[in-house]
Parts: sequence; structure tokens; C-alpha cells
Amino acid sequence: MNRGETWASFETALPPSISANTLAFHANQWEWMLFTGQSCESTGGWKGRICHDETFYTKDAFSTPPKPMLSYTSRCLFAHDKAEYTKSVDDSLVYCVAFEPPPTESSDLKGALSSLFSGMRTLRESRLYSSFDFFDKDTNFVDLGIGKEARGVVGIGGVQKYLVTALKPTSSSGGQDSSEMVLYVTEDGGTWSRALFPHGKGLKENAYTIVESTEHSILVDVNSAAGSKSGTLFTSNSNGTYFTQSLEHTNRNKMGIVDFEKLQNVEGIAIVNVVNNPEAVDAGQDKVLKTMITFDDGGHWSLIQAPKIDNEGKKVSCDTSDMKTCSLNLHSVTQPHNFGRVFSSTAPGLVMGVGSIGNQLLPYDECDTFISTDAGLSWRMADDGAKKYEFGDQGSLLLMVEDEEPTDEISYSWDFGKTWKSFDLGVKIRARLLTTVPDSTSLKFILLGTLTRHSKDKGKNGERHVIVHMDFESLKKRVCTDRDMEKWYARTLGGKPDCLMGHKQWFMRRKQDADCVVNEKFKDPVGREEDCPCSDEDYECDYNFAPDGTDCVPVGPEPIPTGSCLRETDKFKGSSGFRLIPGNTCDVRKGIRKDEPVMKSCHAGKAEPGLVSHQTFNFPGLVLDQAYFSDSHTLVAFTSQNKVWQSSNEGYSWNQVANGAYIVAMTMHTYSKDRAYLITETSDVHYTTDKGASWNKFKAPADPNSLGIPLLDFHPLRADWLIWTGMTQCTDSDSKNCRAVAYYTKDNGRNWYKVDEYVRICTWGRDRKLRLDEKIIFCESYRDKKGSQRTVLVDNNPLQLVSGEYFYSTKKVLFPSIVGFATFEEYMVVAELYEATRAIGLKVSLNGKDFALARFPPNMHLENQAYTVLESTTDSIFLHVTTHADAGSEWGSLFKSNSNGTYYSLSLEYANRNGKGFVDFEKMIGLDGIAVMNIVSNPDEAALSGNKKLQTRITHNDGGRWKPMVPPKKDALGQAYSCKGTSCALHIHGYTERKDPRATYSSPSAVGLMLAVGNVGDSLVTYTDSDTFLTRDGGFTWEEVHKDAHIWEYGDQGSILLLVNDEDVTDHVTYSLNEGLTWSDYTFGERIRVRSIQTVPMDTSRKFILFGVNPDKADSSVAVHLDFTSISNVKCKLDLVNPNTDDFELWSPSEEREEQCLFGRQTLYYRRIRDKTCYIGERLTQPHKEVRDCACTEDDFECEFNYKRNSRGQCVLTEGATPLENDATCKWDQAFWYERTSMRKVPHSSCKGGLALDQGSAHTCPGHFNHGWFFWATITIAPFFLSGLAAVWWSRRRGGKGRIRLPEPGEGGNSGVVNLLVSIPFLVVGVVGAIFAHLREVELPWGISDRLRRLSRGGSSYRSVRLVSVGSGFLFHRAKASTLPQDDDASVLLDYNSDEEGG
Repeated sequence: MNRGETWASFETALPPSISANTLAFHANQWEWMLFTGQSCESTGGWKGRICHDETFYTKDAFSTPPKPMLSYTSRCLFAHDKAEYTKSVDDSLVYCVAFEPPPTESSDLKGALSSLFSGMRTLRESRLYSSFDFFDKDTNFVDLGIGKEARGVVGIGGVQKYLVTALKPTSSSGGQDSSEMVLYVTEDGGTWSRALFPHGKGLKENAYTIVESTEHSILVDVNSAAGSKSGTLFTSNSNGTYFTQSLEHTNRNKMGIVDFEKLQNVEGIAIVNVVNNPEAVDAGQDKVLKTMITFDDGGHWSLIQAPKIDNEGKKVSCDTSDMKTCSLNLHSVTQPHNFGRVFSSTAPGLVMGVGSIGNQLLPYDECDTFISTDAGLSWRMADDGAKKYEFGDQGSLLLMVEDEEPTDEISYSWDFGKTWKSFDLGVKIRARLLTTVPDSTSLKFILLGTLTRHSKDKGKNGERHVIVHMDFESLKKRVCTDRDMEKWYARTLGGKPDCLMGHKQWFMRRKQDADCVVNEKFKDPVGREEDCPCSDEDYECDYNFAPDGTDCVPVGPEPIPTGSCLRETDKFKGSSGFRLIPGNTCDVRKGIRKDEPVMKSCHAGKAEPGLVSHQTFNFPGLVLDQAYFSDSHTLVAFTSQNKVWQSSNEGYSWNQVANGAYIVAMTMHTYSKDRAYLITETSDVHYTTDKGASWNKFKAPADPNSLGIPLLDFHPLRADWLIWTGMTQCTDSDSKNCRAVAYYTKDNGRNWYKVDEYVRICTWGRDRKLRLDEKIIFCESYRDKKGSQRTVLVDNNPLQLVSGEYFYSTKKVLFPSIVGFATFEEYMVVAELYEATRAIGLKVSLNGKDFALARFPPNMHLENQAYTVLESTTDSIFLHVTTHADAGSEWGSLFKSNSNGTYYSLSLEYANRNGKGFVDFEKMIGLDGIAVMNIVSNPDEAALSGNKKLQTRITHNDGGRWKPMVPPKKDALGQAYSCKGTSCALHIHGYTERKDPRATYSSPSAVGLMLAVGNVGDSLVTYTDSDTFLTRDGGFTWEEVHKDAHIWEYGDQGSILLLVNDEDVTDHVTYSLNEGLTWSDYTFGERIRVRSIQTVPMDTSRKFILFGVNPDKADSSVAVHLDFTSISNVKCKLDLVNPNTDDFELWSPSEEREEQCLFGRQTLYYRRIRDKTCYIGERLTQPHKEVRDCACTEDDFECEFNYKRNSRGQCVLTEGATPLENDATCKWDQAFWYERTSMRKVPHSSCKGGLALDQGSAHTCPGHFNHGWFFWATITIAPFFLSGLAAVWWSRRRGGKGRIRLPEPGEGGNSGVVNLLVSIPFLVVGVVGAIFAHLREVELPWGISDRLRRLSRGGSSYRSVRLVSVGSGFLFHRAKASTLPQDDDASVLLDYNSDEEGG
């Protein structure tokens, strides 16, 4: 009670709990404390004890024994857990998270086991209670405003002026409905409000950390994916109810500690480390960290400007003007090297850190020490090497000590690190800790170190730990006066003090060169304020409004004041959508006022639709291509006049980019969707790395090629790694040495290095799932490096496949002659050309080194056929092999591989393709295993006449079985169809007829929906004779929604369906707000021929762009921007706690059928209820959850290699083929092996049990024998013993200061079970499932737990690869980056990656 001068002891009725919350303190009443102990009851003998926690209270600091308060608690605290909490709440208010007591059981063995498991109470029983009299007579169930469903409470904690509780919704049966977590916040202890995160960005049970927050907002770092090594930082509004994304890819460790720290005392400034290569880290690479800083509480983040010179005045090794490659990066809180805060103290504006200058943070022992005197705005190098440091006397004294090796001196500075002096410690030690009083106001310091093993200064008994006390008061410096102090403003940006929360902040601090000491021990510097004029930053969304970009939109009908809106034409005075942030002190008289009430139409106060609006823009030239940046409202358009236009508001307005440069090609980065590249006629390349916010330029190492070769190849993990394929000596058309030359860069075009010449393509070997060394480059390289590359086919110069390790420095020829190769997903496919016979062999590899020949049924003569590799996202490859290549009547066979891509079974015959090798095959985006294919139904007739009749087939088990599509019973007019019988089916037009490859049937966010143009009949009719159809269940059932052919687009995740006539000019669009139940028209005036409809890639926006042509101006395009945001002013409600009252349903694609499973599992997705009129907004996370794995049925199997289905659907042996040999190998735990059958399990199916159509007769595995009763008894008991042991040990682990951690299931190493129970002092959050929730209550027998306690005190990606014969050779076509205009026969299919680009 007196800072350690005297000590006293006290006794408690129970030993301390093994949780991390043994004691809780009151922020205002220092004598009031809560103590949590552990009560255990023996079950007798070896059975151990059943334990639970009980909480006690004292109001006299344990001068008298603490009194019992509540049993079966997991966390108790005072409402005044933090000093910032409102004074209006009574001091006596206490909150507890507690469970209902379990029933009493008998003492026999059966009773003991029952008691054991009854002690492990389910999460559903966890509730929040409050009391004003320490639960004596006043006990209140806190219903959080949701009634009896307020159960499944994970924990509670105080954060600044807020109390926060986490809840995991549970079902009535006690199970968890989802992995979602719900956060509730209160400012007054009475009204609890749910914290709303953007859809798909909410809290998961995986992990979240409440980091050091501000007085006016809560900062939460969310780890939204199990096993992820980084998080996303969100910041709340002033009442903690609405969270917006602040920063992505924040660095965190396995314990959930985030590399985030606010500067002490200075408002608004924080430093955080981000993972610069998150995709590479997920693929197993080491983290690349960069440091960012904010000066406005996370509103904006920037890299830290590095000093231009080092501590010796020498220029640093990189260009500090280019912050992307040369910034200051600092080690932070996940790897602390001293005690307390990492960067700052109470010393105003002084910041120190250990880090490195460059494009990433280097290891600690390769770093130097830096200092800033203006709160992180500018920095200088204090000394080379890593140092421990400390602040004293409010920053007038700085200390540093060597932290890389033993030292016998310490450095100090009296002028903010401008100059340094050192003194001899008198002993050489390895520094372990350098510290002073917590508020850094003292002139005395303590250094803890360790002597070297051979030091002569060791103690008599070999003691090596040394404490050095340093007292700078002995220097007798004078005390500073007012003349030695200066007024220092925080956040001086652009030479002027910046405003935050409506005011500027300043401190009085000692001048840098003043030779004096402040000498005000235990007195923190006080920040003072000057009010600023009000600006946009001083306002937030009002109640009942939510952020939407820079606007605030209603989340429901606005309350209409009494007496208003008596007539239909009336208006009422309502909220502008904004309010001044509570606590903000800005001066409204000198600034803007955004909270002024506005007059509104009375329909704004009702849940009624508004109006669609439009805006038209005329391009000078035809729009040839357009593309959105990922997660952005910005898109670019490339025109026939070789200009690129950009819109930052989804097509509402446009402007030219790249200074109007003459552009010949535009390509988006395949993997880093915030980047785009504009190719000119010369070596100049314009690019953006920030979604078009700025455009820069680099020099390519060679002019762009005109040889039909992709210009750029992108690395899947490192966005700055590019391969450029240019050309040299090709100026003249008859040049004899024209050739392609490939170069690579590791810094986005700043420096280039030659790869090879006479190449047809060079590409990075690594793909996201093909985990090769990231430095490998594969090249299709001509053997003879001579002559003109334009005549290589004539010169019979074979094309080799060369693998180049370490950026092509070590080369190896993998194949001496190939047609081409491709890497995608986890496969590498090579078409090898056998020179002697000119036959083609398909080779497949999973590691880029070992290749296996793809085997086809023996009667399939495929050696000289064209191949099209279609898709491989479901653990197998779909391959189309052309079997009839006559012009106008092309078709082939569709094959599907096993999981390693080597054995191919016939999936479907007579699969339609066109003359360019494209196939009528499309997979549904968002639902695995569903694909649509058109087949030629009259192959014999079509071979003679060239007139193909097409029919559509659909599969729901990934090609294992194909069926006709069931037609609707009536058309859009309610009339029955004329066709009858089994031949009557729905047929739809496919990929080969599509003008825009991105206009897919389905959408990445509108799960289950597909739109298509087709007809009901015996076969597919012409496009202009077709109508428009819709399915809402993945193609099981269809309905005709509109007569005539239309193009379509999805908006707001399917809540808006947009159709435009595709047969003639039109002046209107047709739309539906209820998934096709009803349709409306909107006229935009000008009659145009619409060519495409565009919206953001994930189809989450309510704005669209029609690109078309006015018939009177055929040489220019028209863009019509359509805005549906006013069509509904009610945002859909997603309520995990009360799902029966929200606007969504949990839907499964199997609901319309008796069979509840698809792909061997029942999966549920969020879907807006069809007749709701609200809008969805942010993207929903799909799927919501997988309910269960199902028993295997016939749909989970497909024909084995060398088998095919006959007319009755049976798998029969192909003529002339023999079955595969049996595989008699056994796993170590496998009792039997089975003979092969005619069927194999679909690789992507996860079904369990049920039919085993792939298993024939059983044979006992060699060496297998039956286990006795003792083995099975051991196996049964061991998990419980080990789980209890793990729970007790792990539960003792502690976290760091100022963070709230929700653990992550499935984490490796020490983070798996430990984090289920770890608690960081602010709040206990750590319940993942019912079993794990209370493992800590089981105390192990034989005294193990006591010993431990004592010890503890220390989509539809049409990625097509085509092989087509050209003359006497072959071309292997790949989907890659855009190329220059070229001959049709040498055209390259653009990689329209529909996994991320919707509809």
C-alpha cells in the first residue's frame, strides 16, 4: 500500500484460481478488490477432483478476510475497471460472467464420470450478471437487449470509457450456430449496443485483439481466418457501435499480440507493423514486415520517412525519396527487447526504436537505433547497431546500451540524441533490462545484465547476474526555468499543427540545447488544447446511419417527428446523417456544420423504394476493354484511340490517365489487383500500385514485342517481381535476327536482368498452389539461338522447356521439344512433342521436377489432337480433347483426371468447341462441383453437313454424372411449353458464343443464382430466338424470367438483377429487387446498342455501367452510369443472436431435393430472403458453415480410369481397355486394402461412410493384427488424461499489456490449446467450443495440478490452355497477360479470372 516500504499478508478461503484473472481492482476505490479462487471436490481415489472458480470481494484491501460473492464464475470486474469510465455509474456496480451450478452426482465410478463431464459446462450456460451489492440480494441477468438469447458469453473487459463483452451465439441444443462472435458495448453500464462490423469482416472465434484504444474509439484487430499470420485493424465510432476498416495485414504473433503501439500522451499517433507479403506467408514463406504510422487515429496510414544519412553523416544505401523501397522499419511489441513500452514514454514527442532502412524490416541483430523528436514525423540514426534505450527526466536525458554483445559502457544524451557521451560501467555485461520509474520522470536508472561465463567479476558461488544503479542527480545540473522551456505542438504536418478531435495539442517541454533538468519527479507533462474550425474529420455517422464511403446512409426508416407527413407531398426535418463526434471540441462558428438538419421527402422516413438515377459519358473512340481494381470503385477503360480513361466513382465521371500517352495494351496484375500496367509503343510503361490513385512510369529493358507473346508475367506471391518479354532487331519486317528477349525485375521495373532470348514465353514457376521455389523461372526457349523468330516454324527449330533455378542462373532442359506448358493451381502440364512421329504426349507434375505421362483409355487416339485444359479447382483437371476438328463442326471429349492429374477418365462425349479452341464449359462460381456443358447431339449428321445441334448438360458432382437440365413448367407469360416428353429440356447458350468472357452465368457473391439465355425444346435454337432464364438453386430448377435474349449483371450480391436487351438497340434496362419475382423498367433516354454491363468484381455494388454504341456514332462508345443506391434506404439486418428476426436465411443448394448433401457435405450459405426490400452492402462471408459430412451416395462416385458410362448410367469397361491393377499398399493404421472396382470417389467429395462403390473385395494388410482390450482401454482414456494435462498447463500462460485476445483453433505449436484459455489483463476471451470451455475445471489426480501450480509461479476461372495445329507444327496457347494486336491464328486468350471478377 506504500510502494513496497512495508509488506503484509492476508488469507483467503480458497487457493487462487489458475486463470489469469485472480485479482480485479477498482479504478476509483483503491481498497475495493475482487479475488477469484478455485474450489475443488474430490471424486475419490484415482478419479481426481472437480473444480470451479468462486469470486470474493473486499472493501478494505484484505484487512479483513474477503467475503464470498459468486460461484461458478469465469470473470468478474468492477464497472469502473478503467479510470476513464463515466462517473455517473455507481461505484458498487460489478459484472460477472458465470455459469449455472452443475447437479450433484453419486460417488461411484459411473457417478464420478458423470460428475466429470457435468463439470464441463457448455458455453450456452455462460451468462453475464450484474449487481450493486456484490450479489448479496441484488443479482441481475444482463440480457444485452436481446433477452434470453444473451447466453454464450465469452468474457468482459474495460477499454477506456467502454465496457465490452464478447458473445458467441448458441443454438437451443447447446451447440454453436457459427464461428461468428458478437461484441456488445456500453458507455453507461445500462444500455448495451451491438458493435457492427462490415459484412464478412466481423469477429470470428478464431481470434481478435482489442489493442490500445483511444478515449473516443475502440481499436480491434481481427484475425478472420484460422492459421492466418496477420490481421485487419478496425476502428469504431465514438460509442463503439460501428467499426470501419483502418488497415489490412497487421502483424501478429501466435499469442494474438499485435505489432501496434500508440505514442504515450500524444493524441492520434500510433505505429504498427504490417505483413507486406500475406499471400506468400500463407504459402509458407517468411514474413516481410514494413512499418507504418498514423497521425489521425488510424484514419490514414503511411510508411515512415527514413533519414537520408546515417549517424556518421554518410548517405544511406537506398533512395529515401522512394518510400516504397526505402522507408524506416522498426521492431515492435511482438518481439520486445526491453521492459515496458517499445517506442515512447511520457516525454513529449520523443520516440526511439530499433530498425532498418530499406524495403523490409531486417532481423534485430542487423538493425540500428533511431530517434525522433517530433513524434515520428522525422527520424535520425542515433547509433549503429541495436541498443536498449530509456527516457528520463521527461525526455531531457536519454540512455542507450549495447544490445547485441557484452559491453562495459553506457551512452547518454542531454540534447534529445543530438550528441552522445558514454561512461564506464566498471564491469562487462550482456544487457538484459534497462529501466527507470514508469513515467520516465526520474534521473535514476537500473541496468540488469549477465556476466560472461569467464568473467572475473562473478560471485563466490559463480553468480553471474548483475544490477547496475545509475544516478544522474549526482551531476548537480541546474533546474530548468521558464526560459528553458518551449511550446511544442504534436502532429506538426506540413509545417503546421494538425487538428484531431477538434483541437491542436501542445506541451511545454525543455528546449533541446538547454543544459538543465526538469526535476519534476512523478509529474507527467500535461497536454493542452487549442480549438480548430470544424472539418469533415470532426463528424461521424448519426444514430440509425452507417458509413458508406464518405457518406452516411440510413440503416432503417428514419423516425418522422410527430405532426409531420400528414400529406403525401409533405416533407420533414430530419438528420443529415452526420453528428459531431461526442467529445470533439471544434469551433462550429469557424468551420463547416455537417449535422445541420435537412428537409426530406416523407418517403425517406419509410421503408419504400426511391428512384434510379443515371449519368451518360461519351468516349472519343470505342471502348475495347475495361477493368475494375479489386475492392475499389475505380476502373480503367482502353479505347480504340489508344487512350486509357479512368473513373474513380464507378463510371459517373471519367478522366484520361498517363498524361494522354499513346497506349497499345492495358493489363491488370494477375494477382495483386491494385496494380495495372499501360504499355506504350516504346519502352515506357505507365503503372499504378494504388488502384489508380497515382500513376508512375518505368523503362522496360526492350521494346514491346509484336510476336504474339504475352508482354508481362506476374509472380503470385511477390507483386514487384515481373517478367517482361520484349523484342530486339525486329524493326524491319525482313530482319534476319528478330527475336524475343525476356527480362525479370524484383523491384517493379527499376532494375532489369536478362533471362533468355529466342523465347516464346517465360513465366514464374510458382503458382498459389503449385508451391515451387519462388525464384524458379520456366521458359519455352528455342533450341537454336539464331535466325529470325518469325520463321522458327519454317526453320524446324524445336521449342524446349527450360527450368531456371535462382532467377534462371542455373538452367536445365526439362523437355527437348514441346508444344507448350502451363502452371495453374497445383498442377504443371506440359505437351511434349515427339519429333520422330510428331505425336503429342501430355505430362503432368505436382513439383515441377517429376513428370508423369497422362494416361487415357487405350481406344482414344489422342496423339495428334488439340487439347484445352479447362479447370482444376476441385482437386482434378478437366481436359477437352478435340476428336473432330473440321471447320464448323468441331467437338471433342471431356476428360477428368484423378487427384494427381495422371489418369484421365471420360466424363462426357461430343463436348462442343469452336474454331478457336474455346469450349462450352463453365463452372458455377461459389458452389463447388456444378458445371454446365453443351454437347453436339447429332455428330454423324454434323460431320457431313457442318450443322451442329447442341444440347445442354449439367453436373452436380464435378463431372461424375451429366444430366439434361430440367425445364420450367411455364414461360415468362405463364404459358405452358409446347414440347413434351423426355427429350424436352432446357438448353442455354455457352462460352463459345459470348462476346465478353467475363459475363459468366453466376456471380462470386450471389450464391446459387445463375442467369442464361436459351430455350426449352429438343435442342438449342439461335441466340435471337432465345429467352432469358434464372435459377436460384445452382441449376436444379429454372424459371423463365423474360422473353428475348438479354445480357445480365448482378448487384448487391444478387439483391439486384439487371437485364438489358441483347438483340437490338434499347433505351431502358429491366431490373428485379427480389430475385426475379417481379421486374421493373428504367429508361435512361438515349437509344444505344449495349455491348456489356460492368460493376465491381465481387458484384457487391448497387451501381452499374452500360457500355454501348449509339447507332448514329458507330466509332465511339457510350457509358451509362446507373445508380440504384436510392432504390432502398433500408440496410439488411444480419443478426447472429436472433436469426429469426433478421433479413437473411441460411440456404443450402440441396433444399429443393430429398438429398441434403452436395459433394458429400451439407453446406449452408447466407442469402437475403427473397421478398425483403433491403440492400445488403458489404460482402457476406460464404459459405457460412459446413453443417456435416454426409454418408456417401452414388453421386459421390465417378467412373474409374478405362471405364465410361453407358446409356443406363453404369460404368462399363471401355472397349479394348483393361482395368488398373489393384493397389495393395497400406497405411500404417490401415487394416484392409480393397480391390479396385469400376468406380472411384470424386476427389473433392468429403462424404463419410454410406456406400463404398470404389471398394471391392477386402484383403488384410500385411502385419496387421487385432488389438486387445487393454489397447482400446488405453486409447479411450488417454485423450481425457492428455486434454486435462494440456488444459492445466496451457491455462497458466499469460498475455501482454493492453490487449484482448480471442484464441485461434488449429494453431500449431504452443498456440493450439493454450490460447483457448489465455487471458490478457484487459479481458478474458478464450472459449472456442463447449468441451474446451471448462477443461481448466478438471483438476488432475496424483497431485500433478498442485505441482504445476507451484511451478507456474516462476470461381469459374476459365483459365484455358489450348493446343491447336498450325501448319506442320503446333501452338500451345496460355492464359496470361495482354499482348499487342496480333494475327487471329496466334491470338492469346486473356486470363479473365472470374474467381474474383464477378458476373
